[in-house]
Amino acid sequence: MDNNFEDSNLKNTGDGIPEKETGFPDLAGAVRECFDVPGEPMNRYSPLALAFIGDSVYEIIIRSIVVQEANRPAGQLNKIKIKYVNAAAQAKIVEYLEPQLTEEECEVYKRGRNAKSYTSAKNQSVTDYRKATGFEALCGYLYLKGDMKRLLELLKDGISVIER
Repeated sequence: MDNNFEDSNLKNTGDGIPEKETGFPDLAGAVRECFDVPGEPMNRYSPLALAFIGDSVYEIIIRSIVVQEANRPAGQLNKIKIKYVNAAAQAKIVEYLEPQLTEEECEVYKRGRNAKSYTSAKNQSVTDYRKATGFEALCGYLYLKGDMKRLLELLKDGISVIER
């Protein structure tokens, strides 16, 4: 895993948001810079810390998709969102994606999946909950690493499994 956030492939877009040469903004890097928070080397984040941020990152991406597909009342938007943002759906997505993960990504997923959490999801199996935690850790890792291109590629492919 990366040992720090140093990345020579970053450029500034002029609006203060660092951007990778891939054309995808590095929002986590912009937050660190704007709020003057140092961040941690990637290998120092606990899997549950990665899952904590990854849960939000995944949800904001799904909410963005749902809202931009159609302007609907909030209750309808939430029903659509829940189809993708729940432990069973996330477990299904990560099971599908696992063969596509790099060795590094697989390691992050497994660390998150095996982390000892003191909470569990309501109405979800323990197995699905742990896989979902691993999936969220992977999302958090890619986000903090600034690899939004890879995260979006994986999510685009993964959510197709739910749509089938």
